[in-house]
Amino acid sequence: MWEAEVAIVGAGAAGLSLTHRLARPAPGARRVTTVLLDAPPGPLRPPERTWCFWEKGSGHYDAALTASWRRLRVHSPDGRPMDRSISPLAYKMIRSADFERLVAREVAESPDVRRLEAVVESVDPVAEGAVIRARDERGRPVTVRARWVFDSRPLGSLPAARTTLLQHFHGWFVRTERPVFDPGAVEFMDFRVPQPPRGLAFGYVLPTGRREALVEYTRFSGSVLSLPAYEEALRHYTADLLRLGDFEVVSTETGVIPMTDARFARRSAPSVFRIGAAGGATRPATGYAFSAVQRQTTAIARALHARRTPEPPPAHSARSRAMDAVLLRALDSGRVDGAEFFTRLFSRVPTVRLLRFLDGRTRLGEDLGLGLRTPVLPMLHSAAELLWLPRTPFPHP
Repeated sequence: MWEAEVAIVGAGAAGLSLTHRLARPAPGARRVTTVLLDAPPGPLRPPERTWCFWEKGSGHYDAALTASWRRLRVHSPDGRPMDRSISPLAYKMIRSADFERLVAREVAESPDVRRLEAVVESVDPVAEGAVIRARDERGRPVTVRARWVFDSRPLGSLPAARTTLLQHFHGWFVRTERPVFDPGAVEFMDFRVPQPPRGLAFGYVLPTGRREALVEYTRFSGSVLSLPAYEEALRHYTADLLRLGDFEVVSTETGVIPMTDARFARRSAPSVFRIGAAGGATRPATGYAFSAVQRQTTAIARALHARRTPEPPPAHSARSRAMDAVLLRALDSGRVDGAEFFTRLFSRVPTVRLLRFLDGRTRLGEDLGLGLRTPVLPMLHSAAELLWLPRTPFPHP
């Protein structure tokens, strides 16, 4: 049996972030023995993913960044471009494999943290802790006992909610024959793509050079598309709107992010906590989670170092969640045109303030001012409707 003060289940953004913070304690901080459990290479390990976030100045993970940008561009449905500086912020892109290598180096240098490749079968509470039962790549049983367990595995089903949309996307990492990309700007939301009857769709381009970029087609709706439908949307976007010319698809990326006003339980047993998306870190209105994960894991690490109960704090404020619930309802009901809504925000709100809002860092007065720049009557109708809508299970896993 392995024993440690902390066990972290899952090596996604949340699991790796918490491991990184415990492997690199501040000078003089109490040391915390930690075991990170991750599935062995194979079908149970998630495919490589891309995470994006914005922050001011240098950050903990700059050594693993793929690229960063100081400008965001939004195209309105009628083709009008809005190119905005976000200085002093930077929009940063990190790939999960690079993040994992960074954390692996920290773990290798830490006497307190160990990584174990095993498939977790159960996490069972016991007196003063929990026991994790797993199997390694050869099928042999592995047992870990820990005082505190942080479980970042995806939930089997979503909690009941009044509104749940899916942010689903398919992307191509492309290499073009001609230098067609602007490496200084992200195509943040390109609404020139055809719009669905409800929700919204947009193109998204992360250029990593003049001839290299991640090009994605993203949609907010109640159900995902077939792979041929995503591929057709990307062909239209790259050929007719971006006009890339000849290019090679180097690799692909697909994902589905629930956008929901569900209430996520952050504690599943006295010593077992859920972190990351499973603990409500995903921002309901945007699908962004990386910055909230950093806030969660920073608070957890500080509590552990101070010998306090390390319960993760709410990833988003009650005010942010309430505003997001209204927007989700307005989009799902069709009262608000999604593409026009976001275009209006980017055209009327200073971009740095808007990003701070999306990160949950604005004050009440700023939130009220931003609300007045939205379609007020449809939003008020949606807010009133939420008062009597029941919370129901989402039909998809």
